[in-house]
Amino acid sequence: MVPFLMMIVIVGLVLWRRIRASARPVKGKGLKLLLPLPILLFGIPGLMNPQLHLTLKEVVLSILLGLLMSVPMIWTTNYERREDGRIYPVKSKAFIIVILVLIGLRLGLRSYLSALDPIELGMLFYLIAVAYVVPWRVVSFLKFRRVHRIEDRLSDHGLSQ
Repeated sequence: MVPFLMMIVIVGLVLWRRIRASARPVKGKGLKLLLPLPILLFGIPGLMNPQLHLTLKEVVLSILLGLLMSVPMIWTTNYERREDGRIYPVKSKAFIIVILVLIGLRLGLRSYLSALDPIELGMLFYLIAVAYVVPWRVVSFLKFRRVHRIEDRLSDHGLSQ
């Protein structure tokens, strides 16, 4: 029950943060969009745990599932330049729906895979998370930079507002 409540709190915080973020511009060159990537590195030593007995099939399927999960996240994350000249995340109800579906999928997988050792299950979910967060954040950064570059080119030619 406690892990479920913790997940509800985390989901609530993610959604709250996402909704708040759409009201504030992305600062600078957008490098903060990549901030979660180095944080994910802290889980890599877990792969060296001697109690971990994952098969290659489990690892590959986890990574493929994560990559598949990144696709709707990428589709629903976009940026726009507003009247004040700054770049903001585009508000998207689809993004919130995608997050909720991903959480539901995670809960379903957790109960389906409950026969696995908790350490192995945790590592599989870590691999899934890495496999969807990394492509999503990298593509989000590239989308932001594209919007940023378009405005830079317009201002270089004197076409900016």
